[in-house]
Amino acid sequence: MDIPPAHPGPAEDQLLVLQGDHRSSFVWEGQLSDEPLRARRPDDLWEFMAQHPFHARIVARLQATGFYTIFRIGRMQLDWSLITALVERWIPETHTFYLPTGEATITLEDVQVLYGLRIDGRALPQYIRSMTRGQYLDMMGQFTGYRPQGDDVQRGGIRVALSGIRDHMAFLHPDITGETEDLHIERYMRLALLLLFGCVLFPNTSGSLVSMRFLHHLQQLDDLPLYSWGASVLAYLYRSMCRASILCAVDICGFLPLLQAIGHHLVYQLGQEMQQHADSSALVEYGRRVADLARRTLFQARDGTRLDNEAQYAMPEDYHRGRAFPRGRGRARGRGAP
Repeated sequence: MDIPPAHPGPAEDQLLVLQGDHRSSFVWEGQLSDEPLRARRPDDLWEFMAQHPFHARIVARLQATGFYTIFRIGRMQLDWSLITALVERWIPETHTFYLPTGEATITLEDVQVLYGLRIDGRALPQYIRSMTRGQYLDMMGQFTGYRPQGDDVQRGGIRVALSGIRDHMAFLHPDITGETEDLHIERYMRLALLLLFGCVLFPNTSGSLVSMRFLHHLQQLDDLPLYSWGASVLAYLYRSMCRASILCAVDICGFLPLLQAIGHHLVYQLGQEMQQHADSSALVEYGRRVADLARRTLFQARDGTRLDNEAQYAMPEDYHRGRAFPRGRGRARGRGAP
């Protein structure tokens, strides 16, 4: 199949001023084709749940917070090649994916419908007051009954190891019964939510740590449903995709199961569009294969099957056709990766 003439664009650089620094520009030059992004998502939460199912009292309290749907859905196998391809199509200036079928994005409605997170509550308050590392550790001990020691605390920082939280929960788990005092139920819940934040909703590029700043939001568990957690999760994912799309970033974090679920839908939709509007039998067949791959991969990811899809890039000389086109005004072109 002949590849039509193409150029990297954009047609106008008045808005997309970062195109010269965008990951797609490096791909256009034949770079990064063998370097998919590394998805930073620790599995401490799912490993814990596989061996320690939550007690009915914990489930009831988690349902009241609005986070239980994510626990119930469980782990999704990540397709790194799909995530990388989506980031290559992500435009930081507009927060949209640029696809052959048009522009698309992830919406607040997607977050609510797919994962049950509230999107119409209060904005999460920003706790910017200065607290020392020791004060955060005291706060951790007060609200969770767990005060990390040694290697379980980031040296000089306020982040703690997810593995330490998981191990402490495993120690507490046998004592969670129908007769357990509410104080211990709440402490256990806070530890579970810290794992959720650090492993799923707000993971960072460390891949193994979670910030103790989240404790500010977990002091009053009954207040959790009042806040727009969906908006915060989506904003954090947007920020992560913007950072991963610029220069030669190697890591991406954020709520990646949401990104992948939307990606499967977009690829399936692309395949359907090709079948309906293509003017050649080869394109129609290709569209059918694209839609089938998206559907099959989604089921495999949900079942926990290992995904071995690999991105396939054409060589630059195969698609550098048509008129030459100036590159966008990248502000950091030529610098090394951050």
